Amino acid sequence: MKDDRELIKFDFAVKYLLREKSDYGLLSGFLTELMGRDVVVTGLLGEETNADKHDEKINRVDLKAKIDDGEFVVFEIQFHQESDFFGKVLYGVSKALTEQVKRGAKRYFMRKVYSINVVYGNRVNAKREYLFHGNFSGFKGVHFEDEPVIPFAQIPNKDAKEHVEIHPEYYIILPDMFDETLRGKFDEWIYVLKKNEVLDEFTAAGMDEARVKLNILNLPKDKLAEYEHYLEAQRSVDSATDAAREDGIEIGEAIGFEKGIAENTRKFVQNLHNMGLSTDNIAKAAEISETEVKNILNS
Repeated sequence: MKDDRELIKFDFAVKYLLREKSDYGLLSGFLTELMGRDVVVTGLLGEETNADKHDEKINRVDLKAKIDDGEFVVFEIQFHQESDFFGKVLYGVSKALTEQVKRGAKRYFMRKVYSINVVYGNRVNAKREYLFHGNFSGFKGVHFEDEPVIPFAQIPNKDAKEHVEIHPEYYIILPDMFDETLRGKFDEWIYVLKKNEVLDEFTAAGMDEARVKLNILNLPKDKLAEYEHYLEAQRSVDSATDAAREDGIEIGEAIGFEKGIAENTRKFVQNLHNMGLSTDNIAKAAEISETEVKNILNS
C-alpha cells in the first residue's frame, strides 16, 4: 500500500537537510542495502558538498561520507548525465584518494573509496538494467593462465596482518530505468528515488528514518519555501534540456534529409555519366547546373 505522505526528493535532502549526526541512520541504511554489508556513516565532509545557489549546478549533488571502518563514500547525483560524467566520477574518486595522503607523507596507506552515482535519465544507454556495479578484480597474468591474480590490496597499518582491497568501487543507479519490480531490499530505495514515496510494506534499512525525515509535512516553513524554489529551478532545467534535445533531433533529421538528397543526386549523375550522356543532358535530367555535374564527376 502506498504511504499517503509525500517525500522530499532524495537529492534535496542529501544536499540541504541530512547534515546532523541524528540523520546518519538514513544514509547508513541506504548504503547497507546497496553494498550488502552493515554500513554505519560516521560523518559527512561538508566541504565536499555543492551547497551552492539553486540556479547554479542545480542538476548535480556531491557529497562525501566517512563510513564505519574509515572508508569513504562519494555521492554523485545527476538529473541529466553530462558529457563528462565519467571524468567527473573519476575526479571525485581521485580527490577522495589523494586527500587521504598527508603532505610530506612517506607511505601511502589508503582507505577504500566507493563512488555512488545516481543518474536520472538514461544517457548511459542501458537496455533494461537500473543498477550497475563496477570494480577491479586484480591483475591477471598475460601469458600463463595458472598464474594467481594479484589483488590491488595493501596492509593498512603496521599492526594489521591481513591485506585489504583498496581499489575504488563504483555504483551507477538509474531510477528512471527501474520497472518497479522489487527484486531485493535495495530496490525499495530505488523506488523511493524514482517515486518520492514509501510503501507501507517497505522494510529496508533506513526506511523508517526516511518516512520521518523525508516527510514533506515535517519541513519548517522556511525550508518548505526553499524546497519549492528548488523544484521550480529543477523544472526549468528539465524544460531547457528537453527543448535542446528536441531542437537537436530536428536539426539532425534536417541534415540527414539533405545529405540523403545529395547522395541520391550524386549516384544519379554518376549513372547517367556511365551511360554516356553529355554533361549538359545530365544537368537537365538531374535539374542541376553543369558546374555541379562536373564537380560531382571530379570528386
